[in-house]
Formats: sequence, structure tokens, C-alpha cells
Amino acid sequence: MKAKDIERISKALGDPTRLRILQEVKQREWMQCADICGLVDLAQPSVSHHLKQLGDAGLLISEKEGRNIKYSIDSEVLDGYITFLSTLKQ
Repeated sequence: MKAKDIERISKALGDPTRLRILQEVKQREWMQCADICGLVDLAQPSVSHHLKQLGDAGLLISEKEGRNIKYSIDSEVLDGYITFLSTLKQ
């Protein structure tokens, strides 16, 4: 994983709302924007912004399902980030 990727992921996870969204999506395996809006009590444009930031960081995968988009965790990217963080511990 490149330093720029680590920086982008760290920045995305530095926001408490994005961190909560990531936790909720991980727990449920996938979610749609409307479901997330109800959980974080934010308007759809704000949630979409947070989802874009998480997607740009590579943490979320978006899949079009009819007229909706469902979001799930990109486990490969998350595992790479966790591996990087574990190297700091040694």
C-alpha cells in the first residue's frame, strides 16, 4: 500500500461520521444511502458526501442495484491499512 493511500484512508477515517458509517456498513455487510441517513441523522447530500470520501479512499465498494446504490466494505483495502498500522506497533 502506497503512502498516499494510507494518507487518504487516514483522512477519511478522521471524521467521526465517516468512521461510524464504515462501522455500520461493516456490521451489516452492505447498506444503501437511505439506510445510512437514518442511522447518522444527516440529510442525504451530507451522507452522499461522506460516502464519496470513503469511496475515494478505497474503503467502500458501490454497486448499482436498480435505481439504488448499495455500499459494502472493500476488505482488501481495509486489510492492507490494518497491516500497515500493525507495522507501526513493532
